[in-house]
Amino acid sequence: MVSQETMVYRPGFGRVLTIAIGVLGAALILLSLVHNPRATVPYIAPVAFVVLWVWAAYWRPAVIVSPASVEIRNVLRTIELPWPTIQRVETRYALTLYTAVGDFSAWAAPAPGRNTVTKASKAETTGLPSSTYQSGTIRPGDLASSASGQAALMVRTRWEELRDAGLLDNPQVEFAAPRVQWHTVTLIALAVLAAASVATIVLL
Repeated sequence: MVSQETMVYRPGFGRVLTIAIGVLGAALILLSLVHNPRATVPYIAPVAFVVLWVWAAYWRPAVIVSPASVEIRNVLRTIELPWPTIQRVETRYALTLYTAVGDFSAWAAPAPGRNTVTKASKAETTGLPSSTYQSGTIRPGDLASSASGQAALMVRTRWEELRDAGLLDNPQVEFAAPRVQWHTVTLIALAVLAAASVATIVLL
């Protein structure tokens, strides 16, 4: 039976870092405004730029597994890959999905260092989806304790369910090529804040 659940992988470290940077930035600006509002104004744009960049790079990125597709949400764009277009799942450098029109890596799911595999427990290297194993071995990035491994486990488990149910034999897809959505609002906001930061620094 194929699960109809939508699962989201987003690294916990990124959320903690974003909250910490956001709180720190807001606190510094508020405290500075109380003591010297005029001197604080030039630093608002640079602080806002840093907070927005951290949010875009460490909070927003995710891997979303739904009944219809895998969505890779990266820093600058989101790529939606229908299940029938996915040919292979790799974790050499990061979770990477291979299709006939190119390969797409997930910023949210980087692979760990190669020496990680030597420290892995037996439980981490057994019981994984069959498509994980290559010549009886797995990459460090396939370990379920790693970011790439956790995301790959979600993708491979659902992909194998669809394969075993015969839903990938004669695929009917709404769109053959991946759907790519650029994060236009975020890019514009970053550009505006970067320009404002440079201007304020020049005028200091």
